[in-house]
Amino acid sequence: MGWTEFILAMVAFMVSHMVPSRPALRGALVARLGRAGYGAAYGLLSLLLLAWVIFAAGRAPFVPLWDQATWMRWLVNLVMPVVVLLACLAAGAPNPLSFGGRAEGFDPARPGVAGLVRHPLLWALLLWSGAHLVANGDLAHVILFGLFAVFAALGMRAIDGRNRRLWGAARWQALTTGTSNMPFAGNWRGWRPAWWRVLLAVVIWAALWHLHEPVIGVSPLP
Repeated sequence: MGWTEFILAMVAFMVSHMVPSRPALRGALVARLGRAGYGAAYGLLSLLLLAWVIFAAGRAPFVPLWDQATWMRWLVNLVMPVVVLLACLAAGAPNPLSFGGRAEGFDPARPGVAGLVRHPLLWALLLWSGAHLVANGDLAHVILFGLFAVFAALGMRAIDGRNRRLWGAARWQALTTGTSNMPFAGNWRGWRPAWWRVLLAVVIWAALWHLHEPVIGVSPLP
């Protein structure tokens, strides 16, 4: 049952994350639940499915591929504050170019977090999964974090391609001129993120640090 549960959890998580990239389905859910209701429901579902995937990977048969070194733990600890900050800066911010953002209030001349990187939530997922992939050398976790990394990388290309088709080349160019898929390559200089988003990131990172061992069962300390 270990591998069966793990596969089911992964499929459920991946399928659920196709919803934001399907405008018709997302629009129908927003119309029924409201924007705030959709955001809350989708966020809760994502967290529950993510927790299921992580615990299912821990219950899968252990097949070692490489040993963990101390520097691998340091890598995770250095990357995680960046991951949490990116997620807090991106969630609900004006950014129609990627999921997790909103169209209202977006100014291509001052793209905000999209000027830092066009797909901040996907970059957060890529950094999180990449660092944890290095630090967890058993088969189930390599599959788990490897698929997340591939999902994030391909998701950027897929969303860009979809938006270019929907908007047309001229509008796409106008909206994305100050952004880039590479961090710090867009128009981010002079942008000042909201203080409460930075404070929220600090609180969430501290909570993750302290809850990692009692919840996940592994200490984050190097």
